[in-house]
Amino acid sequence: MGTQRGTNPAPSAGSTPDREATAIGRLASTVEELRCELERAQADTAGRALIEMAVGVLIERLRCGPTEAAAQLADLADRSGGSVLELASELVNQAAADRISAIAGEFLAASARPVDPAALRLRRTEADTLASTDAPAVAQSMLDHALRPLGATAVAIWAAHPDQSLSLAGGAGFSEAEAHRWRHVPPGVPTPARRALDRRETVGHATIADAQLPSIGSLEIGGGRLALPAGSGGRLVGVLEICWPDALPPRSPSLQRQFEALAKLAAAALETWDADPAGPSGHADTGFQELRQLTDGLLDPCLILSLAPGSGDAPLQFAIDHVNPAFVDFAGRPGNAIVGARLLEAYPLAAEPGGLFDAVEHTFATGEPFRAQNMRLSALVDGVPLSTRAQVAISRHGRRLAVVWRLDDGTPRVARLLQHAQRLGRIGGFEENLLTGQIAWNETLFDLHGLTPSARPVALDRLADHAHPDDRPAIERFLRTLLHHRRPASCAFRLQRPDGVARHIRVVAEPVAGTDAQLSMVRGAYQDISAQHWTEVALAATRDQLAQSEQQAAERARLALQLQHAIMPPAHGPLDLPDLRGAVRYRPAEKDHLVGGDWYDALTLPTGEVLLCVGDVAGHGIEAATGMVALRNALRGLAATGAGPAQLLTWLNSVTHHLTDSVTATAVCGLYHPGTRRLRWARAGHLPPVLLRDGRAETLPQLGGILLGAIDHADYEEGEVLLRGGDTLVMYTDGLIERRDQSLQACLNSLVALVEKASAGIGDDLEAHLDHLLRYSGADTDDDTCLVGIMIR
Repeated sequence: MGTQRGTNPAPSAGSTPDREATAIGRLASTVEELRCELERAQADTAGRALIEMAVGVLIERLRCGPTEAAAQLADLADRSGGSVLELASELVNQAAADRISAIAGEFLAASARPVDPAALRLRRTEADTLASTDAPAVAQSMLDHALRPLGATAVAIWAAHPDQSLSLAGGAGFSEAEAHRWRHVPPGVPTPARRALDRRETVGHATIADAQLPSIGSLEIGGGRLALPAGSGGRLVGVLEICWPDALPPRSPSLQRQFEALAKLAAAALETWDADPAGPSGHADTGFQELRQLTDGLLDPCLILSLAPGSGDAPLQFAIDHVNPAFVDFAGRPGNAIVGARLLEAYPLAAEPGGLFDAVEHTFATGEPFRAQNMRLSALVDGVPLSTRAQVAISRHGRRLAVVWRLDDGTPRVARLLQHAQRLGRIGGFEENLLTGQIAWNETLFDLHGLTPSARPVALDRLADHAHPDDRPAIERFLRTLLHHRRPASCAFRLQRPDGVARHIRVVAEPVAGTDAQLSMVRGAYQDISAQHWTEVALAATRDQLAQSEQQAAERARLALQLQHAIMPPAHGPLDLPDLRGAVRYRPAEKDHLVGGDWYDALTLPTGEVLLCVGDVAGHGIEAATGMVALRNALRGLAATGAGPAQLLTWLNSVTHHLTDSVTATAVCGLYHPGTRRLRWARAGHLPPVLLRDGRAETLPQLGGILLGAIDHADYEEGEVLLRGGDTLVMYTDGLIERRDQSLQACLNSLVALVEKASAGIGDDLEAHLDHLLRYSGADTDDDTCLVGIMIR
């Protein structure tokens, strides 16, 4: 008898619970198996990341490809008898030479119980951090790989915000409800994490209950707490808080370094973490574009700074990413010259203690806003320090900083004026440290010396090598006064530039003593005075030429005066003429260079008539004097022909026009016949004579006649007057009557009145009469004056 295959006996009613228990156990076993597989997959992922880093090290060292490097790593592990993962950890430790690399040996030597290698556990955590941007996953990796072996049961990663609040970026070991309750910590709550940030150091409490500080999981995990500031590049971004179920274990130096390494990994995770904008914390890292829009709306100058690429832990370097439209540089530079530069490149004097850079660094590290009502800002304007006072506010926005300042309105204007003054004056400043040999030049100075900005500046003791050899003694005296006698000094020399161009330079410098009263520094300025030098040379040549011209003019004036005085002396005795008494007066010009062409003549002709004439050649100087001699002598010769006054002037006009060099003149000519007492006269553009009769004076009629030399032929009108005994006739040149503020007719009227007045007071003394006219004449032209007077007996 057999049984039928493939059939199962019918289950009994009492076997149902057993079947359910079997199913539940099978399901639990499956879940446990899947969990183990997940943990192995996570470990394998971290291990593969570590192995990939080791392969990269071998590629760099062996100069080989990835496949060959992986094969080499496996071969080395096989030879050493260890696993590939352990060898990869050792290679990465050697290449990194960082904090994690130094932990393993110390930690194993200090711990008696068997544990996994510390470096390997930290490298696994580092691999998880690099492979994930999820802060909770990083916290879980820290707890599983690095902290559970140390007895810790929970870990929290806190993100710090500028308003002193905290957000729970990631946690492990806490219940979901506890993590949700502590997702945001408002400002002012004294948690261990807050104290670690405020003190900027590790804060430990034996038990959280004894510390009496609120914190995450304090009701669930009441043991020891350790809070470490988490920073990157000198900037604190959060806190790593570790929880133990029991009292805080003793902290050895090796353990402390391991915890600090974990805090750095937490900071790396926070750099890529963003809070949920919809969450209650509301502290998402503000984007650059949003920050730009915010600062561009400000009315005060604002800079946006960020940590410069490649900036190490210390000293920090900040780059200027943006300036708003209202930005005003107190050094007078445009905004496009600031953007892209590092803060200390644009404002090197900001590094002074307690200055702008310290405030920026503090805000970047702690997130605490900074305000100052009267902060000193300093900059270098072409090597010249410039300082001002301003209200400054600094705030951190995610990974960037906003620096707002309010300047004195006059500061940028002064800076621009200084720059323009240096540019227009071609002045370059310098500073030379005599102890270190360091020399600082501004850009203008390189240009003055014909050097590129990258060239080595010329030291003062080498200045003579770049100057003209003849200027070496002057430079040596300058250096001796400056360096030996320690007094400010200046010197002008000819600079021989490398491009062959010679420039005239003036250097001015002053010594600067150090704290020990020893000469430590020299500062001063060079100025290009080439234009000034050549101007002075031109002026000197002009002065020499002017002096020569003045000498020649003075010589010509002296000769003209001698010639004039030889012909017409200023003083002349009485003239003894037939039937009349005559007198002449000549008053030279008050200034030698105004020697003119005024002339007179009074002589008896062969015909028995008396020639009376006065004339005035236009102009001054030797030409006027020689013209006067020519006309006077020509008229004397023409008068010997016996022709009348009009004919004489006609001939004299031709002589003036053809035989002289562009000379023009005025004249009045009279012929007196003693027997008939008849006076015939004519005028060529000259003032008419004045006749005094019986105490009454009047001018003779205005006869027609053009001035001499104007045209080649001219006819002149002739007049006649019958004189009587006691009559006085006065002939004169315009220097006797002309005034700048009166018309010619008014001047004639004044002369007529003066002649009558002189006659009433003096009588018939002709010499005294002429002297009175010269003395009381109202003329103000400083011109020569000729005066001829005759009195009928």
